[in-house]
Amino acid sequence: MAKWGESLNRLANQLSRLPGIGPKTAQRLAFFLVAQEQAKVDALVKAIVEAKEKMRYCSTCFHLSENDPCEICADERRDRSILCVVSDPRDILAMEKAREYKGLYHVLHGAIIPSEGIGPDRLKIKELISRLDEGEISEVILATNPNLEGETTAMYLARLIKPMQVKVTRIAHGLPVGGDLEYADEITLMRSLEGRREV
Repeated sequence: MAKWGESLNRLANQLSRLPGIGPKTAQRLAFFLVAQEQAKVDALVKAIVEAKEKMRYCSTCFHLSENDPCEICADERRDRSILCVVSDPRDILAMEKAREYKGLYHVLHGAIIPSEGIGPDRLKIKELISRLDEGEISEVILATNPNLEGETTAMYLARLIKPMQVKVTRIAHGLPVGGDLEYADEITLMRSLEGRREV
């Protein structure tokens, strides 16, 4: 690395630990931050510290929130008979943008990845089963990612939940609107064909 000061090197190294930030982007960000007015840098630091101190996981669904229970779990207008299972809190944000789903959520905090030693015991599956044991939920929507890990997790959960007399559904997968067939992978095309409907 070029010699421009240890403090700038340390900042770039810390920034490069963020997801999606490579060494060159980290350098650009470090230079950008150092060039900013002190008040702007202080506001950024304050926002990071405040978010780290105030954000926690909801004890019911394990979504990130400043409140426990989170705003979704506390909302009495939500349909409490339907539970959408997602891998990550960010998936809830994506689902909520569509403004179609009105039920509750459960965040697994990952997916089953045997090659990395991540089994069901590392996810919030016991907590999911406890929620289902309460008897209020009649349908579980499995909304894990349409990749190998997401499919493995969905199949595992389906086998675990079906004996509980709870309806288990899977979100549809297929080609995105505006997508081109020539760029679609085999699994996406297969799911698109399986999910076809009459027009």
